[in-house]
Amino acid sequence: HLVESGGGLVQAGDSLRLSCVASGPGWIHATMGWFRQAPGKEREFVAAINWSGVGTDYGDFVKGRFTISRDNAKSTTYLQMNSLKPEDTAVYYCAADVHSTIAVVAAAEYDYWGQGTQVTVSS
Repeated sequence: HLVESGGGLVQAGDSLRLSCVASGPGWIHATMGWFRQAPGKEREFVAAINWSGVGTDYGDFVKGRFTISRDNAKSTTYLQMNSLKPEDTAVYYCAADVHSTIAVVAAAEYDYWGQGTQVTVSS
C-alpha cells in the first residue's frame, strides 16, 4: 500500500517535495520509483532508488533538478523537485518493485502503485 503526498500548484522555478509512505511487509527491501503522466501522454519514468539508497537512476529530462531519496525507518521515499517547469505538470505516481535490488526504469517491473499526486506548474 503506497500513499503519495506533497503535490500542488506552484510557479515555474519553485520547488516541491513529494513523499510516498509505504505500509506492509517487504517494503524495506523494495526498489522504489517515481513516474509521471501528463494528460494525453504515456507514463514516464522519473527516478528510482534501490533498497539501500545507494543505487539511483533518473529520467533524461531530470538533468540534475530532481533528487530521489528514502528513509527506511519512516517507510518513506521522497522526490525533491527543484527548478520546476510547466512541462513538469503531471500526476506523479510512486511505485514499488519488491523483486529488484537495483534501481529499475521500466514501469512494467513494478509490482505496486500509489494513487498519484497532482503537480501543476504555472508559467
